[in-house]
Amino acid sequence: MSDIILCKSQKTEKTDPIILGIESSCDETAAAVIRGRSLLSDEIISSAPVQAQYGGVVPEIASRAHTDAVDEVVRRALKSAGIKKEELDAVAVTYGAGLLGALLVGLSFAKAFAFGLGIPLIGVNHIRGHLAAAYLEDAELAPPFVTLLASGGHTAILYAESETGFRSLGGTVDDAAGEAFDKVARVLGLPYPGGPHLEALAREGSPVVPLPKMFKGEGGYRFSYSGLKTAVINYIHTKEMKSEAWSRADVAASFQHAALDILVERTVEAAKEEGVGVVTAGGGVIANGYLRERLASACGREGLRLVLPAKKRCTDNAAMIASEGLIQYRAGNFSPLSLNAQAYIPL
Repeated sequence: MSDIILCKSQKTEKTDPIILGIESSCDETAAAVIRGRSLLSDEIISSAPVQAQYGGVVPEIASRAHTDAVDEVVRRALKSAGIKKEELDAVAVTYGAGLLGALLVGLSFAKAFAFGLGIPLIGVNHIRGHLAAAYLEDAELAPPFVTLLASGGHTAILYAESETGFRSLGGTVDDAAGEAFDKVARVLGLPYPGGPHLEALAREGSPVVPLPKMFKGEGGYRFSYSGLKTAVINYIHTKEMKSEAWSRADVAASFQHAALDILVERTVEAAKEEGVGVVTAGGGVIANGYLRERLASACGREGLRLVLPAKKRCTDNAAMIASEGLIQYRAGNFSPLSLNAQAYIPL
């Protein structure tokens, strides 16, 4: 029974199927419903306030929170969408990457839900979900285009050859942009989650602290955030050891400029080199207002059309999982009930 792939032929022929998306990879328990590329509902129950008490995500607490919330958030999503569960054509769920225990909660629920309804289960790569969020913003969006992926675990510039095929043009060789944001925020004494707090603090300062530049290596676009993060830490420690005054806001602004300006520059450069007229982006870091403004300005100057997901669909959400589920549904890529959660999976 565990190797069965649920698939009703009359269901999979639909061009605009109704898909339930479920996301539970970290501290957000989320569910969303789409009909084709139209978003009908998008619900989230977050354990972030509890996690903030510990300065970051505690896996065991996250797993228990998902267990308590998953049934409720799915119920809310169906009610908000005005959809009965019997009308669903598939269930899409994150199976990786993320916290293993947290993933298992959402995946187990999705398996049971799909099996009970006799509809396909679609396992979704969380990172591909971030990339698919842009399709919900523009119903006419179609490859080829260049996309910037910037999240807590990944930073890369990708060339989308088709809805299912990506070619990496380059990425981080060490820390991801989101990871660097969180670590610098922690050094600055900012609460969890660090990214939004660092952005807010940066608005009060000026980018006057000298920091090392990122680099472009041979054969593609490559970034290094480890050295930038270390430079910020060393600057603060040196000032403190010498009892010299320094501005937290200026450090935040300087780090944000150094970390994000290069992403904008290289993304636009990649679009021009690949000869495409469209740029998209995805991942939690794309919710950063400074980055969004810089991307919009740079793309405007170069005559590129920019498609950005709404801020709430850059951070973890189920709408993006449903969107990627639609892509896999149309491609006929369904998952067996033996699908297991994976903490790490390639793009």
